Amino acid sequence: MIRVLLADDQTLVREAFAMLVESAPDMEVVGQAATGREAAELARSARADLVVMDIRMPDLDGIEATRLIAADDDLAGVRVLVLTTYDTDENIVDALRAGASGFLVKDTRPAELLDAIRTVAAGEALLSPGPTARLIERFLRSPSVPTARGPECLSDREREVLTLVARGLNNTEIAEALGLSPLTAKTHVSRIMGKVGARDRAQLVIVAYESGMVTPGSL
Repeated sequence: MIRVLLADDQTLVREAFAMLVESAPDMEVVGQAATGREAAELARSARADLVVMDIRMPDLDGIEATRLIAADDDLAGVRVLVLTTYDTDENIVDALRAGASGFLVKDTRPAELLDAIRTVAAGEALLSPGPTARLIERFLRSPSVPTARGPECLSDREREVLTLVARGLNNTEIAEALGLSPLTAKTHVSRIMGKVGARDRAQLVIVAYESGMVTPGSL
């Protein structure tokens, strides 16, 4: 079961998401938070696997709450899926920097939200290619890009895999593209994360763009 924590300052929105999540046989809602601070606290006490995090909340916004969760070693396995009103929301760049594993727009169809939760919980966190290109381009122009080891330490095959990760492919699609088994593709991705010091696939995308292996115009 995927243990989901819902963080949104609008009660009706939280309740609607809760009903949707509880309708899935492989998920359960373990808590609801109305503020960012409450979300950070409940992520620990409720033993959540994933937090669906709104950005604009009182007391502590979703970006700061994400930063607290990502910086806590005891919450290393907790993923954050950020919600925003529009996919051009400037705060998404800050959310990625804070440690979010991906984002969704609030008008996402119900089935897509459930699929996104499964994807992020499985460590397959990615943004869709279009928004990824726009957001990473802005991200790399910002003054406080986090440092990470570059792809120089990777083998040729690992560099191929990293490029496909940055293009938005999941493990199964990478396996098909390179003639590998899905397990082998997953192993490559895990090794790449370890080599470059990335927390998840979203950070692998940052590494690929920062190093110039992939550029927004190439998607």
